[in-house]
Amino acid sequence: MFEKIINGSVRMVQRWLPEPFIFAIVLTLVAAIVAMPICRQTPLEVLEHWGGGVWNLLTFAMQMALVLVCGATLAAAPVIKKGISILARIPKTPPAAIALVTAVSALACWLNWGFGLIVGVIFAKEIARTLSGVDYRLLIASAYSGFVVWHAGLSGSIPLTMATPGEALRTATNGILNDPVPVSQTILDPHNLVMVALVTMAIVAVNTLMHPKHGVVSVDPTLLAEAETEKRVKGTTPAERLENSRVLGWIIALVGLGYLVMKLGFKGGTLDLNNVIMLFLFLGVILHGTPLAYVRAFGKAVGGASGILLQFPFYAGIMGIITGVGASGICLGTVLANGCIAISTPVTYPLLTFLCAAILNMFVPSGGGHWAIQAPIMFAAGADLGVDHGLTGIAIAWGDAWTNLIQPFWALPALAIAKLNAKDIMGFCLIDLFVTGVIICGGLLIWAM
Repeated sequence: MFEKIINGSVRMVQRWLPEPFIFAIVLTLVAAIVAMPICRQTPLEVLEHWGGGVWNLLTFAMQMALVLVCGATLAAAPVIKKGISILARIPKTPPAAIALVTAVSALACWLNWGFGLIVGVIFAKEIARTLSGVDYRLLIASAYSGFVVWHAGLSGSIPLTMATPGEALRTATNGILNDPVPVSQTILDPHNLVMVALVTMAIVAVNTLMHPKHGVVSVDPTLLAEAETEKRVKGTTPAERLENSRVLGWIIALVGLGYLVMKLGFKGGTLDLNNVIMLFLFLGVILHGTPLAYVRAFGKAVGGASGILLQFPFYAGIMGIITGVGASGICLGTVLANGCIAISTPVTYPLLTFLCAAILNMFVPSGGGHWAIQAPIMFAAGADLGVDHGLTGIAIAWGDAWTNLIQPFWALPALAIAKLNAKDIMGFCLIDLFVTGVIICGGLLIWAM
């Protein structure tokens, strides 16, 4: 019975899910068509909101591209790749391989989403090269499924934004958050850590059970072969000696890491998104050994961010449609948020906030976009109901992460490395969506009681 459900899910996605860029275009048209009657806006008003929003996420897009590329570059460091190769030899059966890939991906994504997303798929490819009989589609889907915990992890953009002091925090929340909310009340709250653990165990179990007994889709290991790493050569000119100088790399890396230690350890700073990027940047410089080796690895990693760079303006345009206010004085984001608030109680509010964020994530797969849409409304309503600010923020974060399982936008870098299409893995991810949704909903209800 379970195998029939899985096969049906895979067939449905293969038939109906278009290429991610086409998906973004379709969502743009859907948002525009819905906004006109519900918000009583004219086509020209919707067009103006779309065009005005296209470039509104440039800063956040740059941050997301950097966290992905820096994470990918760190994952490509020789010591990291060697560790991955050793781990890949541990599983002896396909189900064990699926379980290990899922667990490694979830842990790595919790630490840093860009690092985890890339490490997971590199690990999956390494296993596909060394172990026969494992379904390659499910292997990559398992590597991506760990992504569901990233917004509840150390690189979650919403919790990190909440932990960043400044006028921007007060403005975004309409004055509700005058002081930052520390990560001890969001990411590191015991309730959230238990939810992360339960979700991780669930996807490990479900992904393992999904491995087909018949009709396994494997891949020729030779197709996954990578070019050999360029060997370090001793420079003969002053420029080449600088490029290949370990001392120079260590100096700048220690300067960057020293700054982070000073800021976070002695100046009361918080682990915000910029600091996470800086941490992985300078760790990568150290682990790659020389500045030139890091530059080359960084250049290879940049290609994985192409889908993000192409599609972010379109999703920013969708956000413009959802947040745009016409002559009627109504915007689509407010309608959705107020609908959630209208039926909420102090106990159900975090759950409904999560579901609202999950719906919005299909149209705006961006923590920054969610923050812009929901923060001005949801924190005020949460405060009126007596809901803890940290719980409101983490509910938005979980909603933003949950439907990433079926929103192909963030899978683009992993798919580029794996040489697969979104429709190859999303059928498996759909099953994970339903299972993890039950756990997250139950966890938020318990947290709110």
